[in-house]
Amino acid sequence: MAQEIERKFLVKGDFKREAFKATRITQGYLCSVPERTVRVRVKGEKGFITIKGIGNESGASRFEWEKEIPVAEVRDLLKICEPGIIDKTRYLVKAGEFTFEVDEFYGENEGLTVAEVELPDENAAFEHPSWLGEEVTGDKRYYNSMLMKHPFKTW
Repeated sequence: MAQEIERKFLVKGDFKREAFKATRITQGYLCSVPERTVRVRVKGEKGFITIKGIGNESGASRFEWEKEIPVAEVRDLLKICEPGIIDKTRYLVKAGEFTFEVDEFYGENEGLTVAEVELPDENAAFEHPSWLGEEVTGDKRYYNSMLMKHPFKTW
C-alpha cells in the first residue's frame, strides 16, 4: 500500500485566480469507521474506489489505496453508501514546488473551503500562499468521512 502524507488547512482568501484546474467531485462512503474508510467517487469523467487506513498520531500520514473503476459502477455503489454525499469542486493551485488541492464544498458543507498539500515527508518545508489559513491536519471534523456524518452547517 502507498503511504499518503498530507497537511490540511482552512482557506482564508481568494485562491481561484491562481487555480489551473477545477474538477467537480461527488463521493460517498461504503465504510467510514476510523480504522478504514472505503470511498467511491466520481471525479470529473472518471470513477474511483479508495481505501484509507487510520492516520498516525499527527493525522498527517496514513495508508491509501485507490483504483479507477467505471463511473456507472460508482453511481451504482453510491446507492448503497452510508447516508450523506460529499459534493465539492477541487481546484489545483501550484505554490512553489507543490500543488495544493483546494476543496470548495456544497450542500450541507457549503461555506467550508479546505486546502491539502501532499508532501514527501511530514516535516517537508513548503510555500504557504497568502490564502492559506489555520492548519487543521489531524482534526477529524475536517475529514470528508466525518463531514458526511456531521456536516459543516451543523457545527
